[in-house]
Amino acid sequence: MHFSREVENELEKLRSALASWGCFQDIGHGMSIQFLDKVRGITKRFFGLPMEEKKKYSRVGIEGYGSDSVVSEKQVLDWSDRISLRIYPEDQRKLRFWPQNPKDFRETLEEYAMNIKSITDILFKAMARSLNVEENSFSRQFGDRAIMQGRLILYPPCPRPDQIFGLKAHSDRSGVTVLLQDKEVQGLQVLRDDKWFTVPIIGHALFVNLGDQMQIMSNGVFKSPMHRVVTNREKENISIAVFNEPEPEKEIGPVDELVDEKTPRKYKQVKNYAAINYECFQKGLVALDSVKF
Repeated sequence: MHFSREVENELEKLRSALASWGCFQDIGHGMSIQFLDKVRGITKRFFGLPMEEKKKYSRVGIEGYGSDSVVSEKQVLDWSDRISLRIYPEDQRKLRFWPQNPKDFRETLEEYAMNIKSITDILFKAMARSLNVEENSFSRQFGDRAIMQGRLILYPPCPRPDQIFGLKAHSDRSGVTVLLQDKEVQGLQVLRDDKWFTVPIIGHALFVNLGDQMQIMSNGVFKSPMHRVVTNREKENISIAVFNEPEPEKEIGPVDELVDEKTPRKYKQVKNYAAINYECFQKGLVALDSVKF
């Protein structure tokens, strides 16, 4: 594959960022700041509703309004309020969980998700090109019915921010996660070289981080970063996360071209990694360790 010098430079920046940090801020996504503010607005308005209204969408399984189910005595609960929704495949949407108030919630989230899907389709190809492998090497593993899960989160003010996290340290189970941060309040932190770095607020940017399944597919070249959300004593913080995952029953594994004598296969072929990750996460274990050779 031959690209112009400018394109090669951009691909090298992408490869470097994802191999060292596993994340970057995307400002060239094409969505206006006004539309991003609209997405933030429906999130804040939903969480501002009376509890009895929000409970109409109470969680069943992984979808709906409410926190994680308690699956372990060791589980540490997060200081957050949230609603989780399956967005794609479209025929898997359970619209009973999609709030009817605010009135423009559904259409706004749908438009936002369509934009995110376009961005990730381009990103999968760019990531493959940055590693000099066939451009569909990653998207092929996600499959035609890849999952997109949305999670809208409110982190309320916390009286003990020194002791309580909005979201405990973890790596994502996804292939790629796209996060729209609060426009004013910082909270997201990423771990690198045993130090926590606060992700700066850029109002018109999307924060993109890789999940465990992309680390597996890239045979460990790309990183799935550990990250967390710290709480704030005085201010609430909202975020909108979109998780992109392969079809659950589709087997994924390291791209063949990234495995050779010098770089042996680091991860097993695996199906339904999401289930493995969820169980490990709640028990405080590292899911990636369970699928290493």
